[in-house]
Amino acid sequence: MTNPNNEFEIFLVVPPGLEPALRDEARANGFKKPVIGTGSVTIRGDWPEVWRANLVLRGATRVIARIATFRASHLSELDKRARRVPWGNVLRADRAFRVEASCKSSKIYHSGAAEERIERAIREELGATPDPNADMCVRARIENDLCTIGLDTSGDLLHKRGHKQAVNKAPMRETLAALFLRVCGFDGNEPVVDPMCGSGTFVIEAAEIAARFMPGRSRHFAFEDLATFDPEVWRHLQEVSHPVVPGVCFYGSDRDAGAINMSRANAARAGVSDFTEFRQSAIGDLVAPEGPAGLVIINPPYGDRIGDKKRL
Repeated sequence: MTNPNNEFEIFLVVPPGLEPALRDEARANGFKKPVIGTGSVTIRGDWPEVWRANLVLRGATRVIARIATFRASHLSELDKRARRVPWGNVLRADRAFRVEASCKSSKIYHSGAAEERIERAIREELGATPDPNADMCVRARIENDLCTIGLDTSGDLLHKRGHKQAVNKAPMRETLAALFLRVCGFDGNEPVVDPMCGSGTFVIEAAEIAARFMPGRSRHFAFEDLATFDPEVWRHLQEVSHPVVPGVCFYGSDRDAGAINMSRANAARAGVSDFTEFRQSAIGDLVAPEGPAGLVIINPPYGDRIGDKKRL
């Protein structure tokens, strides 16, 4: 394990414009000093904090652990400095990896050449096998001749919660749904109605928030294949969850019977069937459910998104 006092930057990827919502979520979950960037929120922590960020943050798209920063103004210098990174402390020799690089305002301008140099350094120094389809991605950002090396600890994008199999056309991503709910002030204590629910993303996400479910409870993460991974600590983090039964219900409707069937199946897999309700109904027939006032939230199937621009 990495020394628990050895903190580093943890880079949370988020859609531009929603950075404040993710910053607020990070604060609410006890992460240290979240700082907003363009399309990102940066926090500091150790490896268990990386795992916890993947497990509990609903709005982050990816969690990237920044493990090294150095200056490099030409490829030979990049090669030399990449070999000084203690790859064996974080990567496993028996796990394949891939490298993705981006170059901006730097003397090193060819991202493909940068990827080749870093890939070769890892292969020769560690003995790991490069594979363009590997789950473990080493990300290099070279900007103004400063190279930042990060490990994509998430693997699949974090909107893939691990329990949603059925999706409708142009589905809302769970990460976006969670951020939009937060922007609306939703805290889990009021009912939510989505009269164009599609595959049920808004309704299920709201129900999970109300039930205090961890969004990453049902999936595998890339960090589980890193040399820094500690299964015992990870199990403890997973056991910290204290789910509750919400005091309100969450409602979805759609004119498409197939969408309703998908929503019910997704709700069952997510474990929220007992406090969600889906029915086939056109939006013009929407009737307010009994109970306290709540939030109506919709992701309309507008033509620009699903390709029917003429009807739009």
